[in-house]
Amino acid sequence: MRSDANIAGPMTDPVPGPRTESLGEDVSRETPPPMDDTPIGRAAQLAVEALGRAGEGLPRPEQTRVMVVANQKGGVGKTTTTVNLAASLALHGARVLVVDLDPQGNASTALGVDHHSEVPSVYDVLVDSKPLSEVVQPVPDVEGLFCAPATIDLAGAEIELVSLVARESRLQRALQAYEQPLDYILIDCPPSLGLLTINAMVAGAEVLIPIQCEYYALEGLGQLLRNVDLVRGHLNPALHVSTILLTMYDGRTRLASQVADEVRNHFAGEVLRTSIPRSVRISEAPSYGQTVLTYDPGSSGALSYLEAAREMALRGVGIHYDAQNAHTGTQLDQQSTAEGIQ
Repeated sequence: MRSDANIAGPMTDPVPGPRTESLGEDVSRETPPPMDDTPIGRAAQLAVEALGRAGEGLPRPEQTRVMVVANQKGGVGKTTTTVNLAASLALHGARVLVVDLDPQGNASTALGVDHHSEVPSVYDVLVDSKPLSEVVQPVPDVEGLFCAPATIDLAGAEIELVSLVARESRLQRALQAYEQPLDYILIDCPPSLGLLTINAMVAGAEVLIPIQCEYYALEGLGQLLRNVDLVRGHLNPALHVSTILLTMYDGRTRLASQVADEVRNHFAGEVLRTSIPRSVRISEAPSYGQTVLTYDPGSSGALSYLEAAREMALRGVGIHYDAQNAHTGTQLDQQSTAEGIQ
């Protein structure tokens, strides 16, 4: 399950960047022609720049990073964050596995993976000890991205796990036995703190918490952090909160800025500089069985997730997120406002 390289490997470049080719003494193709100062023009230019950076490649982790995406408060963007960060990392050239632990199967739907009741799923892995390799499916349209789907059977797993041996560590054992090389494993948890979420926390080392920029953003977060401490103390000493991502950010409201400031004051070292804007495109993409990265690569949501994935990957190997990326994040906020959060 370990990556074989800790340096940037070959990367997929969905939109090749401009090549440097001299056309004359003062003209170079490295500089793109000026674009119309319109929302569409700015979006197109940002899309080329961001997707070009996706092709540049990122340092790959020395070993697989297993990240638990958790927040028992519903509607904060857990599944959306899981699938779009996973797709972004895959576009950067990483090999990524999404484990769908939510009985609703929304992550499986968003990735375009079949998950009707007859399909082998995470339920079979947890309850019947089926090898994970017999469950994992490749994600259409995104090279290097894989999914272990959830079916409705998973809804009964909470009860069935109670009587099983090593009920808290069954997912951990399945991941350890999975032999395919992976750079990242992202586990999408249900909006609760039951045995499924406990299994995820025992299996992972990092917790990624999406927090929406709304009034009740921090409500219930204390209980989640206490659960993380309990799991760390009794079941998984390596578990820690490594990343907090602000979602549904609307730069037009004072409330969003106040919530963002409050979260950054409480968790200065864990909050990503990049925030995810409230975007219609992000909401529309799952209905087409796609992530926003393939549904609308030029949208503010897609560009923000690309930047968030880049920042997360650089943090993982101890590289500081540079000012250029932070500036791009500001541009995205401005673009989101100009588009009317489209």
